Amino acid sequence: MRFEFATAGRIVFGPGTLREVGSLARSLGRHAFVVTGRDPARAEPLLELLTAASVAHTCFAVSGEPTTDAVTAATVHARAADCDFVIGFGGGSALDAAKAVAALLTNPGDLLDYLEVVGRAQPLVRPAAPCLAIPTTAGTGAEVTRNAVLASPTHRCKASLRDLSMLPRIALVDPELTRDLPPAITAATGLDALTQLIEPYVSCRANPMTDALCVGALPFAARSLRRACDNGRDDAARADLAFASLCSGQALANAGLGIVHGFAAPLGGMFPAPHGAVCAALLPHAMAANLAAARTRQPTGNTVRRYDEVARLLTGRPHATADDGVAWVHALVAALSIPRLSTYGVTPADVPLVVEKAAAASSTKSNPLPLTTAELTPILSASL
Repeated sequence: MRFEFATAGRIVFGPGTLREVGSLARSLGRHAFVVTGRDPARAEPLLELLTAASVAHTCFAVSGEPTTDAVTAATVHARAADCDFVIGFGGGSALDAAKAVAALLTNPGDLLDYLEVVGRAQPLVRPAAPCLAIPTTAGTGAEVTRNAVLASPTHRCKASLRDLSMLPRIALVDPELTRDLPPAITAATGLDALTQLIEPYVSCRANPMTDALCVGALPFAARSLRRACDNGRDDAARADLAFASLCSGQALANAGLGIVHGFAAPLGGMFPAPHGAVCAALLPHAMAANLAAARTRQPTGNTVRRYDEVARLLTGRPHATADDGVAWVHALVAALSIPRLSTYGVTPADVPLVVEKAAAASSTKSNPLPLTTAELTPILSASL
């Protein structure tokens, strides 16, 4: 057995831990480039704490999922302000943008020199600048991943900037920051985290470390996702989801994902579709397709047994089967009113191209087994 495991240099988790950000930031540098989501006002408590700790800061807002143009502009801004470290404060978009800026801040050349798929995919010349990642949603786990997913409008796709040094130096996870998320965002991001616990567990790259994370965290997501959507001020549910998201980021960074994220990459680049909502719409259909393929081609393999275990963890029933797990996810997606992909303009005419791109996506390589075009197509069609 051989595997590697890498995560953020330090993880600080718990309600109220944002109050510790001053001393944490001071340990990384003197002038922070603070990347926020579309509403920079949400970062005011953070900025006040930085000021109180005598940490200079320059802010940059990312209005949506980060694009190559936005990251390039942000890097120019950070260099002009002479920033020496980066803070990401927001959802996965802000954190990914922050990690990308940290990488480019210390490296020569253009973003496309280092970007996968649409760029030259060269390794970073120098380690990324220090990054402190502070998630304000519970879904992506981007605070503990080594890549930044960026949209390229020119190529109508998403691609990753990836390097081990892009792992944040510090991940600060304060569940209190997610209290005011509306139910729709709570649902979409929470189902993204759920997907990121299921896919690494059944991945062909799973290992004992990631197994422990997934098995430990799946019950947290299962018991608290509906509760957090029903009552955003349920602090116990918010803490459960923040922990599940953190574990999901560590799991996916070290075991990979699967066909749900394989589809999410081209869909996010081609349509104005939020990543979490895309994953949520696809998840039950992808689970069913993987199960059917495994039962046909690998009847004595490990995939079906792993889906059986997922079902037991989700339902809390010791004798639940893989099919029970698929039914449980179907019911959850319906209960949380997850939109169908047609809501974002995806039509049956788009299916062949999206399937072609999904088959070639990096996340698909970690799917528990290869799926044919005939097996991929119904996953997307059923999600429209």
